[in-house]
Amino acid sequence: MDILRISAFSDGNKGGNPAGVLICDQLPPAEEMQKIAADVGYSETAFAMPDATDDAWRVRYFSPESEVPFCGHATIALGSALAQKFGRGLYRLTLNKTQITVEGSESDGLFQAALQSPPTQSSPSSVEVTEEVLDLFGYHGSQLDDRIGPAFINGGAGHFVLPLNSRQALADMSYDLDAGRTLMNRQGWVTIMLAFSENHRRFHTRNPFASGGVYEDPATGAASAAFAGYLRDLDWPHEGSIELIQGADMGMPCRIHAKIPDEKGSSIRVSGAARLMSDS
Repeated sequence: MDILRISAFSDGNKGGNPAGVLICDQLPPAEEMQKIAADVGYSETAFAMPDATDDAWRVRYFSPESEVPFCGHATIALGSALAQKFGRGLYRLTLNKTQITVEGSESDGLFQAALQSPPTQSSPSSVEVTEEVLDLFGYHGSQLDDRIGPAFINGGAGHFVLPLNSRQALADMSYDLDAGRTLMNRQGWVTIMLAFSENHRRFHTRNPFASGGVYEDPATGAASAAFAGYLRDLDWPHEGSIELIQGADMGMPCRIHAKIPDEKGSSIRVSGAARLMSDS
């Protein structure tokens, strides 16, 4: 079984978020894909097979503990794998509930890939839910960035965003994995995004992924797309694009770029570099 290991959203030749990619003629049964993802051990593994009926690729994503509807960094890894195998191009992907595209290319051993996310949506959090999230991390209300506000965000998968007003608060993140898993699963969130605004177009983020049995995800493209959509909903002065720096506090620097069109609810273009780690 030829599983590629690709680090997506890398900072050149370093960092990035590792993902497994299996391109096959026929997807294995769900329970086997779940086992493979657990054995690979990365936050997500993407499984893809050609779908001749609509000239697309049928794709499913599994974390070590669960299937997720959409994963950004694994999609960037998949786009890189498709570019390596079939050449530069735009590839249509059929997910469980929607269709997206990913564009991949290779140059001097490094890959570039860009995905178009599913449509985005957001809604403000209630005081009660915000307090529950603050308690999970041991934060208090005075540490929130009141220009943005906690919210439910979605760009193909559900997330919660907790904006913080200092880089130090972001660096100090800690929480109990079991408590985080319980909260995220009850609310239907794939991750909780903690975000600090360095300026209007550059953000530092961290993404606990307890719902998938992962303490922290080094780079989270799906949440980044959802967050970019949320900023658009807020009429944030993003000037058409933002950069997200993630993974630095883990020693795995990642860079994510999000292009934000004007139309509310529309797809976000999320792009970044990727590097081939190994395959087995």
